[in-house]
Amino acid sequence: MATTKRDFYEVLGVARDSEPDDVKRAYRQMALKFHPDRNPGDKDSEKKFKEAAEAYEVLSDPEKRQRYDRYGQAGLEGAAVHDFRSTDDIMSAFSDIFGGGLFGDLFGERRRGPRPGPDLLMKLEIELVEAARGTSRSIEVSRQEFCSDCRGSGSRKGTSPTTCNYCGGRGQIVQARGFFQVATTCPACGGDGVRVTDPCPNCRGAGRTPSVSKLQVDVPPGVESGMWLQLRNQGELGDIGAPRGNLRIQVVVKRHPFFERRRNDLFCQVPISFAQATLGAEIQVPTLDGPGGVMVPRGTQSGEMIRIKGRGMPDISGRGRGDELVEVVVETPRHLTPRQEELLREFAEIEHEQVSPRRKSFFEKLRDYFTEETETPEISQDT
Repeated sequence: MATTKRDFYEVLGVARDSEPDDVKRAYRQMALKFHPDRNPGDKDSEKKFKEAAEAYEVLSDPEKRQRYDRYGQAGLEGAAVHDFRSTDDIMSAFSDIFGGGLFGDLFGERRRGPRPGPDLLMKLEIELVEAARGTSRSIEVSRQEFCSDCRGSGSRKGTSPTTCNYCGGRGQIVQARGFFQVATTCPACGGDGVRVTDPCPNCRGAGRTPSVSKLQVDVPPGVESGMWLQLRNQGELGDIGAPRGNLRIQVVVKRHPFFERRRNDLFCQVPISFAQATLGAEIQVPTLDGPGGVMVPRGTQSGEMIRIKGRGMPDISGRGRGDELVEVVVETPRHLTPRQEELLREFAEIEHEQVSPRRKSFFEKLRDYFTEETETPEISQDT
């Protein structure tokens, strides 16, 4: 994605903390203002119309907006974003926010060529290690192909579809309402402009048959669960002569037995013994590259974090790697041998005589607190 694109918030004229309804309202206003049918031949309006659509697609989607806020344009690399190739693409993508066809109602929408196919959506589960290193997966996609017998026409061999008499082949019925032309899809042909009178027996007039295709998907290092990948022109069929839609793949990263991802850092808990925490020790901890050694300092408290630099997840935009955060959990022994209990009692007696500074401070505060609580306030009584 080009880095020279204007800031999306600037394009729509909204603040970075604007609510979704504000973003939607701003886009509606810009789309109506710069629509090419309202500004015929004006290249600047056409450019602004497309910019507004690109901005709205990102800022209206919570996940894409979060990535854009965090990384800018680089955060949208690999995301499922439309490649708006024409005004019709934009009107088709966002017609739902205009009450099911406001553009067509206001500007007399008309077919401007074969319609591209719709996008296909699917999910892909991967392991955390695959998300860290990147991976390539072979997937099976159920989609349609043009019928091999009729080559997509829907008509029996030797025959052809006939022009729809109801709309005259236009695919739409146009009526004048005041200052505007209102265009609606032809109910007879469904917008195709033609009708199949002698259907193909292989596809029963549909012009297409189901198939299963094998595709290769490249997952970039650092991908997060919920992110979308996109394979262009690998979606569903469009009209004859039009490109396929896109295949949009949502990545789902499986739970890891040790690690929890926190942005680009990896978090895990590692149990250590009382002796290791007190005296310090080198312990083995899990990493994405296998077990690794890390030093536990003397006097480590339960819940303290040890940070291992550069052992986290790679940034999807290629800007470095996060850290691994190891929380040490000091385990209290439940079962002691007589000798262990004897030594621990001896240690407790010595510890009682040599109270540590932290506990001494705590007990002093505790004593002062109870002293204040037990003091009886003097009550003055008027006579």
